[in-house]
Amino acid sequence: MATLLIRNIGLLVQTEKRRRSVVKGEDIRQLPTVSEAFLLIENDRIAAFGPMERCPERADTVLDATGRMVFPSWCDAHTHLVFAAPRDEEFVDRIRGLLYEEIAQRGGGILNSARRLRQMSEEALLESAWQRLCEVIAQGTGAIEIKSGYGLSVESELKMLRVIRRLKVLSPIPIKATFLGAHAVPEEYRTRRNDYIDLVIHQMLPRVAEEGLAEYCDVFCDRGFFTPAETERILQAAWKYGLKPRIHANELANSGGVQVGVANGALSVDHLECVGPEEIALLRDSATLPTLLPGCAFFLGIPYAPAREMLNAGLPVVLASDYNPGSAPSGRMSFVVSLACIQMKMLPEEAINAATLNGARALELEADYGSIAVGKKANLFITRPMTSVAQVPYFFGTDPVETVILNGRVWKKP
Repeated sequence: MATLLIRNIGLLVQTEKRRRSVVKGEDIRQLPTVSEAFLLIENDRIAAFGPMERCPERADTVLDATGRMVFPSWCDAHTHLVFAAPRDEEFVDRIRGLLYEEIAQRGGGILNSARRLRQMSEEALLESAWQRLCEVIAQGTGAIEIKSGYGLSVESELKMLRVIRRLKVLSPIPIKATFLGAHAVPEEYRTRRNDYIDLVIHQMLPRVAEEGLAEYCDVFCDRGFFTPAETERILQAAWKYGLKPRIHANELANSGGVQVGVANGALSVDHLECVGPEEIALLRDSATLPTLLPGCAFFLGIPYAPAREMLNAGLPVVLASDYNPGSAPSGRMSFVVSLACIQMKMLPEEAINAATLNGARALELEADYGSIAVGKKANLFITRPMTSVAQVPYFFGTDPVETVILNGRVWKKP
């Protein structure tokens, strides 16, 4: 049995003696820690932790974390990590004054990514996605969700999902796959959108299910994309194939996305920049998780989701990166935590809970990830020298991660 011991930890963060599946209300404001601590790992699992006076004397590998903190890995529950190319030319268009929706209406945005992806080989897509996955792992992400949605045709959507399946084999961290065929209506269906929805339901979904390519089904339910009625039709079809809903909702307008998500048992509704008291009350009385993506609001210059109101209402807020080429070209979760604190007025403890344990719950991985608990997977990171959890969001331009440990071993980028 291989053992790894981390000694002299200045602060061991997000420790649990009693397992929790999600945190909200007063609990999300609390971040359990142990000062001057040790952490013992056996094989790929956390075996013990506590104050240094109880530290074991030896292990196969010993790391010294003097002056540093140890965190469970970030759990990023919303990404579009597989894509063909960046969209930096649209970034410049926005600087010149064009809105995101205007760019999309001109054939840019998601449709731009779809055109490029259709021309790209599966091997090239895999290589670029693998590099991005390694990038976010190095920044502390230890579990992740990845969506399709830049194919917008049967074969291209399947190509994306097959790339995600191959990433699962290569990856040292767990990956959950989401089918997002209803990301936008492709150009060739612009005047016959019902035909495209039929394609998603009657051709894409059966193939996705037959090949076992996804755990979830997503729809972009928002102004200019898919209506609540169209979203419900797709989600109900997805349930028949065993794909759980998780949807884009209320990014560009108060679209009814929250209502249709809750009504259809969505695991999460994501974005939520445009929500009010009605949506917050609806979420409070449901099991659907609100997932906030401040990197998107930052990059597009749109209003941030009302995180403070959600937290005050007792919602189990989740934070995720939305890593994608058009509206959030970054997967650095520590920066997401910084934005949550600086722009959405979340306390550091709230933001870290939202990016670890609640993120794990949004991935349905909370039994093994998201906290430091005996028996959980040993996916964690050691920070550079830091003295408080508030320094993670405070030093917003600096990656706090010094050492990554995955499955009980120090991880080195290939």
